[in-house]
Amino acid sequence: MKLTRRMTLAAFAGVLALGTAMPAYAADLIAIITPSHDNPFFKAEAVGAEAKAKELGYEALVLVHDDDANKQSELIDTAIGRGAKAIILDNAGADATVAAVQKAKDAGIPSFLIDREINATGVAVAQIVSNNYQGAQLGAQEFVKLMGEKGNFVELVGKESDTNAGIRSKGYHDVIDDYPDLKMVAQQSANWSQTEAYSKMESILQANPDIKGVISGNDTMAMGAYAALAAANRKDVIVVGFDGSNDVRDSITSGGIKATVLQPAYAQAQMAVEQANDFIKNKKSPEKEKQLMDCVLINGDNAAKLETFALKN
Repeated sequence: MKLTRRMTLAAFAGVLALGTAMPAYAADLIAIITPSHDNPFFKAEAVGAEAKAKELGYEALVLVHDDDANKQSELIDTAIGRGAKAIILDNAGADATVAAVQKAKDAGIPSFLIDREINATGVAVAQIVSNNYQGAQLGAQEFVKLMGEKGNFVELVGKESDTNAGIRSKGYHDVIDDYPDLKMVAQQSANWSQTEAYSKMESILQANPDIKGVISGNDTMAMGAYAALAAANRKDVIVVGFDGSNDVRDSITSGGIKATVLQPAYAQAQMAVEQANDFIKNKKSPEKEKQLMDCVLINGDNAAKLETFALKN
């Protein structure tokens, strides 16, 4: 395999680590880099971005960083070495990602971030994110209603390096903490993981058998928590998630999880590609770097209309 002149050893190693063949250098390539597709939210991002890129006439290079900042840096080296015209990125850490995006910018490749912000401005061309605070408040209001404004509850928090985890938690508490009869008896990070949420929920339930509700930073953790509760014959416990996944939709329609908050992953990714295309072809940047997309409450009333992180008309 012959390396192109611009391909770094780190980029070559990144390609080999993926276990995929390296396509020929592409004149019109968009790199799409997200966390693991094991999470349906990130898969929807990749699918949406890839579909829009191909529709606009680009080759798409879809890569996964597994929330590993070092791997992410290697994949950005790969995008640079392949001469990508733009990078669509759901990043691996608000602080750890800044240098990698700056590296792409220095190489003349613009980055369009989706879902997660970074702790810097002027490095990426765009940061298109869900209005996590607004969405969390929607979820918290529904949670309060479902709980009848009282009872012990648990919060499962996402990965601490992810800005969204803190924003969602604050949105939850800015609503829930106004109700003195709602008492949080446990708050633990399950790192966005279903398996970890299952394990954490088992332990929390043993220590706090009288809990009435669980509010989760994402749907994946909500699914893990609900599975642990079901295994303990505690389907009476109210569970609310955040993301709007098909799995939680199915749980809601079958009477399991009670609600979630839809963030438009597919549309967000497609918007990023459209803005990248405008930048590539017209040298036009969006009016604002940081762009917020409002979230929508999903419960028994509208869950049947939910499909792949979008509401059907």
